[in-house]
Amino acid sequence: MKLNLDTAELYIPDGTPEETALSRTTHLAIAAHQDDIEIMAYDGILACYQQSDKWFTGVVVTNGSGSPRTGLYADYSDEDMMAVRRREQKKAAAIGEYSAMFLLDYPSGAVKDPKNQQTIWDLRAILEATQPEIVYTHNLADKHDTHVGITLRLITAIRQLPGKIRPKKLYGCEVWRDLDWMTDTDKTAFDVSAHENLQAALLGIFDSQIAGGKRYDLATLGRRRAHATYHASHGVDETTGTIFAMDLTPCITDPMKEPMDILLEHIGRFQEEVKARVGKLQ
Repeated sequence: MKLNLDTAELYIPDGTPEETALSRTTHLAIAAHQDDIEIMAYDGILACYQQSDKWFTGVVVTNGSGSPRTGLYADYSDEDMMAVRRREQKKAAAIGEYSAMFLLDYPSGAVKDPKNQQTIWDLRAILEATQPEIVYTHNLADKHDTHVGITLRLITAIRQLPGKIRPKKLYGCEVWRDLDWMTDTDKTAFDVSAHENLQAALLGIFDSQIAGGKRYDLATLGRRRAHATYHASHGVDETTGTIFAMDLTPCITDPMKEPMDILLEHIGRFQEEVKARVGKLQ
């Protein structure tokens, strides 16, 4: 594939020829930073793990140069950190048995700029080559600008595809804002109980983030366990790990549905549910 940046890279862990590795993809995750995929899209990784008919491919759009750092990594330059994070993401792809791993290497500013079309071109090319059934990305209520920028560019890229090769589902997942606030009928709840050892390995490989000052491994596993317990107030736990997602599929199936419409509908239903409960009991 020809990608826009010369520094972009396609890594195929098992050495399968590029065309085969991309065309066998059934589940695709498109994320802003290294380790976002492992935090938000474990449902897709799990669905494809050691399966011959399902394959997971990841896309990290930015170069990761702006990550906080301390301890061992305190004196690392942005270039040093970019190299480390790229190596870590490749290790995660190998551990998770991904079909392929794209590292597009854009600066965050390019993603956040609505006028910059390069990321859209790359995402469209990847979607055309992989034609996945399910795509995972960031949710529209995420509080990180780069994350929301990725989701908006992705929606634009999918809308540019012919209808017959668009994914069947698009899910906006949790990183920098939980989705437990959504009404239960609006939540998509993924059961990610299986292979806790794999979950820990995928999250733990990002040492530059963990030893660098952010315990994403503990926080992510804790959030999944908390969701599993707090999802239902009047029933026993049915899973030991749950990830919530916002179903963004209407954004790619209904030309009249804008991303802002979807987001405000979710917020509105949450507002009405809270108002109704307080009003009933006041």
